Amino acid sequence: MSFEFVSDFDIRYSNLTFGICELSGKKKRASAMSKNVGVIICAAGASRRFGGKRKKPFVDVAGRAAFLRSVELFTSRDDVKQVLLAIAPEDEELVNVKWGPNLKFYNVQICFGGAERFDTVKKALELLQDNIDLIAVHDAVRCCVTKKWIDDCFAAAAKTGAAMLACPVAATIKKVKDNVILQTIDRTGLYEAQTPQVFEASLLKKAYENLKNLDADKISDDSGLIEALGHKVSIVESDSSNIKITQKNDIAIAEAIIKSRAKAIPKGYVGPYAEAQW
Repeated sequence: MSFEFVSDFDIRYSNLTFGICELSGKKKRASAMSKNVGVIICAAGASRRFGGKRKKPFVDVAGRAAFLRSVELFTSRDDVKQVLLAIAPEDEELVNVKWGPNLKFYNVQICFGGAERFDTVKKALELLQDNIDLIAVHDAVRCCVTKKWIDDCFAAAAKTGAAMLACPVAATIKKVKDNVILQTIDRTGLYEAQTPQVFEASLLKKAYENLKNLDADKISDDSGLIEALGHKVSIVESDSSNIKITQKNDIAIAEAIIKSRAKAIPKGYVGPYAEAQW
């Protein structure tokens, strides 16, 4: 009778190899069913309401810049083929010096935005690759969005051509003039618009071509442009934790949200440093 010695390393290596093969198969199946997505991350605003020496996309949120957290949410996805970070020209030096290596590692392209949000997106649209099927527009300072919300929003847009995250309005809404309440608004069916907002590439480009025929002051997001074409926009329900950092006290709220979420624990053996916290 003979015995073959199998080391603990051999078992772990075998499990790791099997896990990689299984994961690779799942990725290939997922990629085959998904559309190519291009992401425009808007970080070109003036941050007038935020104040301070540094604009809100570049402030630290739990150890990382807010915009960088948003970037990482999309660059880690197989279906995202291109990420454009739109910034103001005056922020180019700061971004390149402080975060240039990170952005190069993630293969993020920097482009310059315009004076208004619509100007920024319009400029970014010109740089999108021809193979992009869906375009996601996302606020750089909305860094608490979850993978599931992004998954669901991409899936809804692939099905309907236009989808966005939206949160049911929970607060009591008052219509006011000259500091006097005119009306309490029925909040039934009211939702707060969030991002990402995701559209078929040809549809969003058509909407921007139509912008010259609209009063841009009455439209505040990309969904509004799509609606102006008569195309229906689906919503994927989220919640208030998909916060947009607008004022300084929002940073503490965003940090608390990020720290409260459980970290994903990989299944099986993932190497000798699995428990390391980077």
